[in-house]
Amino acid sequence: MDVVELHNRAVANFAELVSGVAADQWPAPTPCTDWEIRALVNHVVGEERWTVPLMQGRTIAEVGDAFDGDLLGDDPAAAAAAAARAAQDAATWSIDTVHLSYGDEDPPEYLRQLAADHLIHGWDLAVAIGVPPRLEADLVAEVGAWFADREEIYRSAGLVGAPLAGFTDPADTLLAAFGRDPRWTPASVTASEAGRTSRT
Repeated sequence: MDVVELHNRAVANFAELVSGVAADQWPAPTPCTDWEIRALVNHVVGEERWTVPLMQGRTIAEVGDAFDGDLLGDDPAAAAAAAARAAQDAATWSIDTVHLSYGDEDPPEYLRQLAADHLIHGWDLAVAIGVPPRLEADLVAEVGAWFADREEIYRSAGLVGAPLAGFTDPADTLLAAFGRDPRWTPASVTASEAGRTSRT
């Protein structure tokens, strides 16, 4: 699959999921235990906002703290949609090198990193708001093949959680490789919190 198509489909899927977040769901938990829904969406929108200057050849230092803090404002769905469109446009630009925090990178590799993050966080968001995840088989296959060669690098750098075993479905296997439990539901968080409360 063309890397721009991979990136742009994953970005579009995430933006569509954001449009389905109900007003009372923004503080709700996600499979990323440190982030509720709003923080998760803010993180991904931040990545999309960064895509534009980085695909213009700017450095981290040049961009500075422009995208720190809340990027969602009073209309998170509109902010996410605008950021997604800008990132999709930027993915088509021709550039030789992207300057990332760990060093210079080939643009296709950067776009694959973004696609993977959108795909996995898209699942996080979908299950958190109770809608079907957008884990199309061809996107899962593309990201899975890419991640297989980088899993140990990501894990040793602390960028993904411990892998879970025992899954055979390709989408579940990919989620488990990223440290996600494909069986996660908001109810499981509620039950866990109730258990902690009862023991104190």
